[in-house]
Amino acid sequence: MATHSRQMSEAFRTTVFLTLSGGFQDAYTYMGRGKVFANAQTGNIVLMATNFCEGDFAKALRYLLPLLAFAAGVYFAEGIRNRYHLMERFHWRQLILLIEIALLFVVGFIPNNLDWLANMLVSFVCAMQVQSFRKVHGNAYASTMCIGNMRSGMQYLYTGLHTKDCAVLRRAMQYFAVIALFAVGAAAGSLLTIHFGNRVIWFCCALLLVSLSFMFIREDIEENPELQREAAALHQDVKAMEHTIGKTLQEQQEELHPLNHK
Repeated sequence: MATHSRQMSEAFRTTVFLTLSGGFQDAYTYMGRGKVFANAQTGNIVLMATNFCEGDFAKALRYLLPLLAFAAGVYFAEGIRNRYHLMERFHWRQLILLIEIALLFVVGFIPNNLDWLANMLVSFVCAMQVQSFRKVHGNAYASTMCIGNMRSGMQYLYTGLHTKDCAVLRRAMQYFAVIALFAVGAAAGSLLTIHFGNRVIWFCCALLLVSLSFMFIREDIEENPELQREAAALHQDVKAMEHTIGKTLQEQQEELHPLNHK
């Protein structure tokens, strides 16, 4: 059962809204919270190191704090997965999305004199998301950054063109679609932040809420050992029943065979 039941967290429609939110959050912190990245921690590291070298330690700290928050978010998400992965009625990824929505809602109330706090919370949220949602249709991807997606997309594009494999080309197109969605989210985040200010981050709450609703459509059992054991036991019971029925039918045929012969 686990083999044939695709996780809704890996469905492309779930990915659409996660990726739009990822691009939006990065643009939000950059355009409205002091030109700090929420997702692109490589950029934060470069800016932090540059400012340290220039002796501007206050500005360097502006980039160090979201970097630390991002690391903490990855750690926290992994803790949630390890502690709650056996939940039966509520999946741990759904819990992650609820926490993301709650934190981003709080960010909307944080004034600009506390941009450092807002940036830390958004980076924390981005880290939880990138750690928890790492596949689309079984393929590794990232909903909050593009480098890995671009590398994978180009790799599949090359392979697909040289082998004439349409399935591989479709994989490449999925990666390019994710990159385009991230760009759309970033563009929307930039424009809306400029015109509507800090509380526009609540738009991300709505996007994540849509993803959360999709995840209720089908039970996610791939990473739930308890449900896997139940499915395996059910499968064995069905096989045993089939064997018993087949044996009974065979015995009945053998009993009827002499009569038919006469």
